[in-house]
Amino acid sequence: MSNSDLDLTMLRQWVDKSETHEDHINPAFAAALAATIDGPRRPGAGDALPPLWHWIYFWTVCPQSEVGADGHPKRGGFLPPVPLPRRMWAGGRLRFETPLPIGAAAHKTSRIASVDVKHGRTGALAFVTVQHTIGHGGRACIVEEHDIVYREMPQPGAAPVAPKVAPADAQWRRRVDPDPVLLFRYSALTFNGHRIHYDRSYVTGVEGYPGLIVHGPLIATLLADLLAREMPQAVLREFNFRAVGSLFDTEGFELCGKLAADGKSAELWAQNLRGELAMQAEAILG
Repeated sequence: MSNSDLDLTMLRQWVDKSETHEDHINPAFAAALAATIDGPRRPGAGDALPPLWHWIYFWTVCPQSEVGADGHPKRGGFLPPVPLPRRMWAGGRLRFETPLPIGAAAHKTSRIASVDVKHGRTGALAFVTVQHTIGHGGRACIVEEHDIVYREMPQPGAAPVAPKVAPADAQWRRRVDPDPVLLFRYSALTFNGHRIHYDRSYVTGVEGYPGLIVHGPLIATLLADLLAREMPQAVLREFNFRAVGSLFDTEGFELCGKLAADGKSAELWAQNLRGELAMQAEAILG
């Protein structure tokens, strides 16, 4: 598919489309995520929700009859109907204004900020950026920009994209060995039906990946958790991350990081055991 096959004018009709969700920041869900990532403690009602844990709330719920072939809701509702088969969480930028208490009644307002189309080495690409504001009691707690990328299936015989080499100067390291149970538990906590995370025959036979894909937001959550383990007194003010490769359940991976010389920020990244970069992030500390 070429860029000309993507009707950008039509897709941009979704820009400024918005929706609002309300949710209870359920302590049981927070305890379940703490158990899923083997967290050193389980925060409870009244505690501040740890950074990036808001992704397990504000589910997008649609009837089974409205689920697409990939397990996501069919396109053309809130998100534009991009006619490209692969859909991935490409990255995001988050600002933490004030703590979101576990147990609070909260709201999330989402708006389509931009839609763009480009042509890369693997074919046509579509980028959708969604802005989210999460808050409670009339105050904004988290302001987020969420990047989604849509792409074509790889052509038979196409050369794989050369991986990026991860930095070699990590100050902190933690190994994670993903398995289908970990991926299922995170999918369940986020009500994410995307089949690339649990359906091996689909992800290998239809989308052409070598194994189940570790969720991008799960990797980002684990990177923020690494920072919290290494610097438990630090206050995270901003977190910016970008996915540059995929991690699979077929091998372990490493969470890595290092503190900047001024102590005001940290560089974080995830890499496979061959030293290939999968995600990079910057944490701004308060």
